[in-house]
Amino acid sequence: MTQLGRLDGRVVLVSGALRGIGRAIAECLAAEGATTILTDLDAEDTAEVANALETIAGAHYIRLDATQEEQWKAAAEHVEADFGRLDVLVNNVGADLTGKVQDLELEAWHRLMSLNLDSVFLGTKYFFALLEKAGKLTPYGSSIINISSIMGIVGLGEVSAYNASKGAVRLFTKSNALEFAENGTPIRVNSVHPGFVETPLLHKGMEKWAARAGTTAQALIDAMAEGTPVKRLAQPVEIGKVVAFLACDDSSYMTGSEVVVDGGWTAR
Repeated sequence: MTQLGRLDGRVVLVSGALRGIGRAIAECLAAEGATTILTDLDAEDTAEVANALETIAGAHYIRLDATQEEQWKAAAEHVEADFGRLDVLVNNVGADLTGKVQDLELEAWHRLMSLNLDSVFLGTKYFFALLEKAGKLTPYGSSIINISSIMGIVGLGEVSAYNASKGAVRLFTKSNALEFAENGTPIRVNSVHPGFVETPLLHKGMEKWAARAGTTAQALIDAMAEGTPVKRLAQPVEIGKVVAFLACDDSSYMTGSEVVVDGGWTAR
């Protein structure tokens, strides 16, 4: 007998899905049988998009600037017209910003908040109706999964803007989870808090930090790995598998939860 995937018949959307953690999440959800909608900034005719559509079974792509309200509204209309439902929304878009607080520019602060926080609000707002509709058709409701960070739980020097944005995602998640549950809305909402993950975004951030600190990006990455109890960085798929669990009915009694995936970093 063929074993069905845990997300067979479900439609999912992952923002920021072409690279890093987002790409791994999309692959894991597709592997569970979901019809997977990828969104990112890349034009539809780029090699990156073509590769994703070729390698992720049953994937579709919508170009989306996650900081723009009208584009979220259009994306929701697109999904409703083409798929008629949405069972899982993964708000994954994000960026980093490091530096001493006195050196940060307000424009950069606003840009980071728009990417890391506004995008979560806009995704939730504009896909609410479709998620509510799909939630009524499944045993344990639909699912929103917001990708935060361990930096949304604990602080670190020179990442105050990132700390603030990811901490806000953590509490936005909890507030929505309670709001929906208390109003009888069949949408579960949980956050995932990765530790240090081997991605292009991490390497880019470390290069900027290394330039200020007079060291190398690899030296900083090695120190991160050494400072993690399991002595290594995570691979993106290790985050993707956790998201797949939260997306499916196996996590049916979880809402408002913060799931930490950090190799023991915050256990101290």
